[in-house]
Amino acid sequence: MRVKTLLADSAEVREGLLFLLGGGWKQVGPQPQPFAIAGMIEVEWNETNSRHRIEFVIEDEDGSPFLVPTPTGDQPFRLGREFDVGRPPGSTQGETFNVPIAVPIIPLPWTPGRRYVVRTLIDGNDVDRLTFQVGAAAPGR
Repeated sequence: MRVKTLLADSAEVREGLLFLLGGGWKQVGPQPQPFAIAGMIEVEWNETNSRHRIEFVIEDEDGSPFLVPTPTGDQPFRLGREFDVGRPPGSTQGETFNVPIAVPIIPLPWTPGRRYVVRTLIDGNDVDRLTFQVGAAAPGR
C-alpha cells in the first residue's frame, strides 16, 4: 500500500474525489489556524477486502510527540480510523484502487520557529512522512 500525504488549508472528499484548497504547503503560522491532512491511499489488489488502519502522528523535528491540550490533559497528536476497500464488479486482478482521505484539524498550539513531521502509518507501518516549518514569532512577542 502506498500513500501520498499533503497539508492543505482545507480538504474534503466527495463522490470519491479529493477536493483541496491551498494544498501542499510547507510553512504555517506562527499563529494557530485550522488546516487539513489530505492525500490518496493506493490499495493493491491483494490488500483489498480486509480491514486496515490509517493513523496520522505529529512529532517535532527531534522525534518527540507533539502534545495537544485535551480535557484529560496534554496528549500526543494521533488520529486514526479503520478502512477497507472492496473490489468493484468488473475489476481485474492486479488493479490498484485509490482511496482519497481528508481530515480537518482544529488550530493547534505550534511552537514558533520549530519544524514538525507528519507521519502516516497504515497497519502500524510508516508509509509516508512530510515536514513543515512554523514561522518565527514577531519580535517582542
